[in-house]
Amino acid sequence: MTLPIAARFQLPLNDFTLDVDLRLPSVGVSVLFGHSGSGKTTLLRCIAGLQRAPQGFLEINGQVWQDSEKGIFLPTHKRSLGYVFQEANLFSHLTVADNLQFGLKRMRRSSTNVNFASILELLGIKHLLTRLPENLSGGEKQRVAIARALALNPDILLMDEPLAALDFKRKQEILPFLKILHQTLNIPVLYVTHSQQEVAQLADHLVILTEGKVIAAGGLYETLSRLDLPLAQDQQAVTVWQVSVAEHEVDYHLTRVTFAGGSLSLPLIDAAIGSPLRVQIFARDVSIALEAPKASSILNILPGIISGIADYQAGQSMLQLQVGKQVLLAHITHKSVLLLNLHIGMRVYVQIKGSSLLN
Repeated sequence: MTLPIAARFQLPLNDFTLDVDLRLPSVGVSVLFGHSGSGKTTLLRCIAGLQRAPQGFLEINGQVWQDSEKGIFLPTHKRSLGYVFQEANLFSHLTVADNLQFGLKRMRRSSTNVNFASILELLGIKHLLTRLPENLSGGEKQRVAIARALALNPDILLMDEPLAALDFKRKQEILPFLKILHQTLNIPVLYVTHSQQEVAQLADHLVILTEGKVIAAGGLYETLSRLDLPLAQDQQAVTVWQVSVAEHEVDYHLTRVTFAGGSLSLPLIDAAIGSPLRVQIFARDVSIALEAPKASSILNILPGIISGIADYQAGQSMLQLQVGKQVLLAHITHKSVLLLNLHIGMRVYVQIKGSSLLN
């Protein structure tokens, strides 16, 4: 079993001190989430060796890259990492193929973490190899930048808001490729973002930072549903469920998916029966009933148990519910909580709008 990532840094900054102590999984995507100025990029730069914390320890894949107590600090070029910035930063006078050669020349031939030919295929850039960067879209440039970082066959991939410089259309273009990489790579990915959409679609492990400190770290599903954290209190709050495709109701343009404890109807999805999916359920689109509705236009009506209640702004309340083995968030009015006499441990029915369910 590969070892987890251990990262401890103390670094005084102008507005606050970066002070983190993390152990992150050695596989999957760990998302560093927080608002601008929370310390996300500084933490990533410390891991990359681009910024040196006077007090720090970093161990990745069993290799110590920094240990301030022992005077160890590996410079960036000696760290086995790939780094993807907000801007693709491709060499404008070189073709895509020649840009990638800068990574290939440094590839550790003995390593088998990354099959470069398959990365070209997965990122959909084989047909772009002869083009110059000026002839690429923003999404294409960023896919090339990702491929260049992976060409190093790194022990870890660092991604600093790789979609931030793209418009909505280009973000939607590249997200499917990031999800495919997420399912394929056998190396850890540290991904910086302030986008809740990217958190919900890409994260396996979530780290939330505020003013240089970690206020929460853990698995995505558990961390997203904590009532005491900012993500649950946001108007765009979502719960993420892992589901499997059960059947397609083509005549109704619907897909039925199953989870541990029930099933949901979603807008029609192009996915094979049995395929695993990640579903986002917006808290604002979940309502509560004391009895199962006998006639309703809402197709997704499931029994649940209230496991938490908290007020989060004037007149609004958050509910945490247990639905089968899944946790669900709901945003409702405080008046509804009082009128229905809702309380922890109470059995209710949750109604989920099908239009709010996104793959």
